[in-house]
Amino acid sequence: MNTRYNKFYFIAGFFALTLSACVTKKYERPSINSKDLYRSVTDSDTTTIANLSWKVLFTDQTLQGLIQQGINENLDLKQAIEKIKAAQATLNASKAAFLPSLNASLSATDNKQSKAAVNLPSGVNIATETQTYTGQLSTSWQADIWGKLSSAKRSAYASLLQTDAAKRAVQTSLIASIANAYYTLLSLDQQLAITEQTVKIRQTDVETMKSLKDGAIVNGAAVVQSEANLYAAQVTIPDLKRSIREAENALSILLGKGPGEITRTTMDQQTAYADLRTGVSSQLLQNRPDVQEAEFAFRAAFENTNNAKTYFYPALTLTANGGLSSLKLKNFFDNSIFYSLVGGLTQPIFNNGQNKARLKTAQAQQQQAFYAFQKTLLTSGAEVSNALYAYQTANEKAETRAKQIASLTKAVDYTKELLRYSSATNYTDVLTSEQSLLAAQLSGVNDKLQKLQAVVNLYEALGGGSK
Repeated sequence: MNTRYNKFYFIAGFFALTLSACVTKKYERPSINSKDLYRSVTDSDTTTIANLSWKVLFTDQTLQGLIQQGINENLDLKQAIEKIKAAQATLNASKAAFLPSLNASLSATDNKQSKAAVNLPSGVNIATETQTYTGQLSTSWQADIWGKLSSAKRSAYASLLQTDAAKRAVQTSLIASIANAYYTLLSLDQQLAITEQTVKIRQTDVETMKSLKDGAIVNGAAVVQSEANLYAAQVTIPDLKRSIREAENALSILLGKGPGEITRTTMDQQTAYADLRTGVSSQLLQNRPDVQEAEFAFRAAFENTNNAKTYFYPALTLTANGGLSSLKLKNFFDNSIFYSLVGGLTQPIFNNGQNKARLKTAQAQQQQAFYAFQKTLLTSGAEVSNALYAYQTANEKAETRAKQIASLTKAVDYTKELLRYSSATNYTDVLTSEQSLLAAQLSGVNDKLQKLQAVVNLYEALGGGSK
């Protein structure tokens, strides 16, 4: 008997799977170009810094502590984790849809009816009253013949993977944002230090110009020009301090805390990671979480299209209920059993165009998701290319900038000496060389910042920090 039923269930299951395969399709990654997305990079080596821990890439222990604090406390990351929990609950619900529902109910009904008695005086009624006590269980189960429930479950699973990838994308972006904000803060510190040192030098210049004026070597114009040059440096200090304060506040938000002072080292202590391996661009599909997120979004849309197709086919639903019913509570368990079993097949014939509209909507959303997936991959390749070139140009500028600063330092010294001991120059030459030197020194700080941030941006672009 059991063997016969097992064969029946096997055949029914096989029949259902066969019908489902006729309606729905199995997901396969769409044909999409993932090769040669890195501009001017022909290396076929698959080694990539995306596989490095962020603790290896960022050796500054203070920065490491800030990144870990951000991972623990950042509010965007916490939101992403809650979205994963919601997606997991949706997946569990889609799995439960395969199981029959079961409901229990207990009821007591009191019925009262009056009627005229034949032998009683006119107008006299006799009332009859009955009580019915019922307890029952009811169940309903929908057979997944066309794959409707399976497609919904696969869509929910893809959405769960999408939220997980989104969380990892938030973490990658968070690590990069903290590192970039930290380096920006250090660069502002150094620019402030350079400017404050320049102010001290120019204060000395003012005193020197006053002495030279007393010696009739320069005139009053040189004195006021030196004072104006001093004020030009001093006036930038409040803005630099304001920028530092704002950078600290912005970094505090990333760390999940209120605005406050940020403990940090110095720009001179920073060394950019030099062994920048990018691997091949097809690895972005495995390493970059936002690319994975876009693919999972497409996969969920694909399954939604499968689901929309099943609405054109009949649905088989089995319902059953049974229980106990009695007119007297004391006889509730005595021969009061009832039950019923119903199988229903519902075929949609006319549904006001809703099924067609549902399918067209799902197909359009699937195509949108495909284009978004393709664009995300292309964008990621461009970001890798941009970060690589930013690192390259920062390196190219470093040597030239050092030579420029060295030459301008000499120019400032030479013009001051000439002004002090001969009439071969005037204070305008000193002023020009000092202004050029300060600008070059500040640009040198920005060059190093560009190099450090290029490494950070490349790491993020390759998908580093998500594991």
